[in-house]
Amino acid sequence: MLYIKHKISFHKYEVKIKFKIIYLDELKCINILLLQRKSANAVREKIDEAIAEKLDMETLCSSGKSFHIADFGCSTGPNTFIAMQNILESVERKYKSQCPTSQIPEFQAFFNDQASNDFNTLFTTLPLDRQYFVAGVPGSFHGRLFPDSSLHFAYSSTALHWLSKVPEELLDKNSPSFNKGRIYYSNTLDKVVDAYSSQFAKDMEIFLDARAKELVAGGMLVMTMPGQPNGIPCCQTGMGMTIDYLESCFLDMVNEVSTPPK
Repeated sequence: MLYIKHKISFHKYEVKIKFKIIYLDELKCINILLLQRKSANAVREKIDEAIAEKLDMETLCSSGKSFHIADFGCSTGPNTFIAMQNILESVERKYKSQCPTSQIPEFQAFFNDQASNDFNTLFTTLPLDRQYFVAGVPGSFHGRLFPDSSLHFAYSSTALHWLSKVPEELLDKNSPSFNKGRIYYSNTLDKVVDAYSSQFAKDMEIFLDARAKELVAGGMLVMTMPGQPNGIPCCQTGMGMTIDYLESCFLDMVNEVSTPPK
């Protein structure tokens, strides 16, 4: 988008497009943060129940004195800190109930995201009263990031809907799945939707295979991601309407660049 702005030689067009970019970026960040916060709050009780019922703390901590938790797709906070604290408190409660005479293990938290993520902001906003050690793990979660059997708890919230890449057929003008310059699959051909679905299935298989190797026996993986009810067109969902609006704005910007004022 900065490339588009710099290609414009008319000052009033520069100002107009710069305003749009800032506004949309801020709107996007706010919406994502709120969505992630709501998602974490909605599943907190379910995670508590799963840890209480399924996690065998005595077995998990028998081979060491530390408990390793990883958040895949952590972004820059603060939602990842809230989720990490919730998980830590649930694990502590389970350990106290199952091993009342033993010392609670130390917690190591790994925050993962793409190498381009703003880890500086993440680490400078860490809670001062945190009860865990911290490490950053840059890299795509569509692949291995940790040694075999090194994690006790893996967590990912509102991140796995991001694909590892754009399906190649969507960019091929000779393909029946060519998306004709669209940025999403709302109001488009079924073949385009199928291409996205196929890529998502491949990415999920890679993600689950990697986590299966990284988790210790008896460890736990929790994933939350956005979805839509069966039978509801994407263009009628909140996300679909938001992306359609963004696409319209982008097209307006491109048209303004392509058609300079007289």
